[in-house]
Amino acid sequence: MDNYNDLIDMDDYTVPQWLEIIELAEKIKANPEEYGEKCKGKIMATLFYEPSTRTQMSFQAAMLRLGGSLIGFDNPSNSSVAKGENLKDTIKIVSTYSDILVMRHTQEGSAKAAALCADCHVINAGDGGHLHPTQTLTDLLTLKCELGRLDNLTVGLCGDLKYGRTVHSLVKALSCFPNNKFVLISTPALALPGYIKDVLKGRGAKFTEVNTIDEAIRNLDMLYMTRIQRERFESEEEYIKQSGVYCLTKAKMEYARKDMIVMHPLPRVDEIEVAVDDDPRAAYFRQANNGMYVRMALILYTLTKKPKVKPLLTGEIHNSVECTNPKCITQTEKYLPHSYINRGGILVCEYCDERILL
Repeated sequence: MDNYNDLIDMDDYTVPQWLEIIELAEKIKANPEEYGEKCKGKIMATLFYEPSTRTQMSFQAAMLRLGGSLIGFDNPSNSSVAKGENLKDTIKIVSTYSDILVMRHTQEGSAKAAALCADCHVINAGDGGHLHPTQTLTDLLTLKCELGRLDNLTVGLCGDLKYGRTVHSLVKALSCFPNNKFVLISTPALALPGYIKDVLKGRGAKFTEVNTIDEAIRNLDMLYMTRIQRERFESEEEYIKQSGVYCLTKAKMEYARKDMIVMHPLPRVDEIEVAVDDDPRAAYFRQANNGMYVRMALILYTLTKKPKVKPLLTGEIHNSVECTNPKCITQTEKYLPHSYINRGGILVCEYCDERILL
């Protein structure tokens, strides 16, 4: 379907629309009781194909606090997926029962694939290691609440920058605001993907790459820590090589500015020492709380705004060309049209952003 207010990528909305959602979230946070019946009679489906705590529960809490109802699953083995049902059929059926559908999936590009066949609004709650736009809205609200601005920031991003979908979405969003600079802190094996660096270059955003927290922490307005994600690695051996490399400690916080904040999409493993929790600059639990308010705002915005007419796929169909990303949704959902954007001899998969040389 092409006539719904889907949120698959932050680019689906304009910057003024982001700010409108954030402003609404601030109003809800200040007076939540005023919004208790706004979604009465509405149904939201939450389809979570991989484990989640904060994202799933914050979406569910958001809808319930708006007076709406919930259906869905948090384990595909308890659904017809376990019987071999494809994504299209699941989405087609569930979307007929719902006004809005929220999905998290293990494969990249899955949210766009779902939106192609859904009969209601679709919100991407994370598609593999690709994108996580609602976490980005949460992050933007947190920056606004904590630092009072979304521009002129020096942002450090540390840990898994390769598979970290929260990082990808946040970098793309913050690069839309003036004078934001990025310090990318990772091992070479977990560096930011080329297609995200291309976005930064295309927007004229400055970024540097370093190997340690110590090199960057003194000059940051915000440090965004991420865990090394075991579930994204092909083997346990590859994961072990990267795990435990970065840890933010109380001692390292001594070198940070007094007004710097620390954010983290959570869950945390060992990348932030528990002792840091007592530091007033540790904003990650406040950040998680903001997630519910921004998702309340997004649900309201999605359901009440006039639907936009916009094609989900705008590229060229090359069904004979296989996407080279093994985690792309087209690898398993074979009925999907293989759609690519042609950028001067490079085909870019419209589902997962993988680049393929012609």
